[in-house]
Amino acid sequence: MKKCMILAAFIGCLLAAMTVQAQVTPDAAGYIVKVGDTAPDFEMTLTDGQQVKLSSLRGKVVMLQFTASWCGVCRKEMPFIERDIWQKHKDNDGFALYGIDRDEPLERVKAFAKQTKVTYPLGLDPGADIFALYADRKAGITRNVLIDKEGKIVMMTRLYNEEEFAALCKKIDELLK
Repeated sequence: MKKCMILAAFIGCLLAAMTVQAQVTPDAAGYIVKVGDTAPDFEMTLTDGQQVKLSSLRGKVVMLQFTASWCGVCRKEMPFIERDIWQKHKDNDGFALYGIDRDEPLERVKAFAKQTKVTYPLGLDPGADIFALYADRKAGITRNVLIDKEGKIVMMTRLYNEEEFAALCKKIDELLK
């Protein structure tokens, strides 16, 4: 009887460990979150020193763009985000867009914004700790996460392709209606 109880406890612990592992196994794109999940909360410092906490943005449509100066695809995508998303919606109080720069110092991030000519806010992510809430820490960027007014993830992109970007723009328009 005692052996059965020990075995049952061991199997229970093993199943619990397997469940935890299954929850953090990245998908094919490296994401550890999925559409429908509540977006993991975080606080970050913007390049102007302002603090932003994701949960304080509830009631707004929020787009997070994970980026870095060394990312060629990011440099390609950012002017489109600036033109087709930020310039279109920046004056809408129901919308927020933040670029989250992966593990780079403040001065490099400021220079990166100047080089890419983006005017949307960029935040710092030392150690890629914010990134690691959304994707495997070793996964690549660029990636965008779109969050609805209730704080739920409604769309995620990886890399840049015109069709997916058009779908992202369309989804933002729909959520802001």
